[in-house]
Amino acid sequence: MNTKINSLGLEKKPKDTKVVVAMSGGVDSSTVAALIKNEGYNVIGVTLKLYDNAKEVAHSKTCCSGQDIMDAKRVAHKLDIEHKVLYYQNKFKTGVINNFVESYLKGETPIPCVQCNKTVKFNDLFEESKNLNADALVTGHYVKSITRNSKTDLYRAVDENRDQSYFLFNTTREQLDYLRFPLGKYLKSETRKIAKNLDLNVADKPDSQDICFVPNGNYVSVIQKFRPDAFKKGNIKNLKGEVLGVHDGIVNFTIGQRKGIKIAAKQPLYVVDINSEKNEIIVGLKNDLLKKEIILKDLNLLEDKTVFDREIFVKVRSTGKLLKSKLNLNNGKAKLHLLEEEYGISPGQACVFYTKNELGDKLLGGGWITK
Repeated sequence: MNTKINSLGLEKKPKDTKVVVAMSGGVDSSTVAALIKNEGYNVIGVTLKLYDNAKEVAHSKTCCSGQDIMDAKRVAHKLDIEHKVLYYQNKFKTGVINNFVESYLKGETPIPCVQCNKTVKFNDLFEESKNLNADALVTGHYVKSITRNSKTDLYRAVDENRDQSYFLFNTTREQLDYLRFPLGKYLKSETRKIAKNLDLNVADKPDSQDICFVPNGNYVSVIQKFRPDAFKKGNIKNLKGEVLGVHDGIVNFTIGQRKGIKIAAKQPLYVVDINSEKNEIIVGLKNDLLKKEIILKDLNLLEDKTVFDREIFVKVRSTGKLLKSKLNLNNGKAKLHLLEEEYGISPGQACVFYTKNELGDKLLGGGWITK
């Protein structure tokens, strides 16, 4: 007689299913831990200490702070579940912070949250969960996961304003089939309501707004801390190659930026290119930011290549809209033809692939924008 498939898509009774829940100390992961525990699963909460900051304060706007670890411990105690803290500061600096700094030095605009997911969260934590003999790793990401016949597919969350599928494009098929994302079917307001009904101490806790190692969103200060030699003056040129002014370091600029150029002009000027080799900023008009073709590298495809023979949808930034596109694959690299106009596409950002079906917007993978 077959065992009934449980809510996580596994053929086990909840009480016989060991689950690791990644607990950041925020309302989302805390609510997930409570929901899974209340369904009768055998839950272990794991919190990652990723970044050392001597100036942390109780009301930090970042995730993974000391206060967050204490909040996670309180939730775990209330739920009567085992709780572990893993100290991954060295792994995080090597895999995320160093990459972040180097990307800006190359004139790119990095996405540290994708690197964090790829390295410490869904690599090291994935291995730790396996070592604990857990049947699944559960997180509080807002993405809809559907598991059928031991295969998990990801879709954009019901709450599209909170959808985090863009940041998960680099997840491998092996990881995906082990991960579960219960919050994808909820609105954020519903999550907070559940947390209040469960009397969780974090029910009214504000969402983290900043990258954990970037205080108050000031990424330049992070680069100054780790690479003070990066701030070298250079030329600001127009598309004709004419020198219009001088900058104090290319790390102060990103593609599409308008403020901070400090050059008087009849029409607003935007950063349209960053040449790290020549230490130059290239500026132009808004229309000069329009792109129709993108070159991608380091692809991660979650479906067979034949899926990409037809028209797909892409996002070229986390807050962007879905754009109709056609993808040409060639030996691990890709050329993407946008069938809709888009401004200010930046190297270093991710281009994430989707297709639409009766279940929603399905994640197909993605790649990194090189030019």
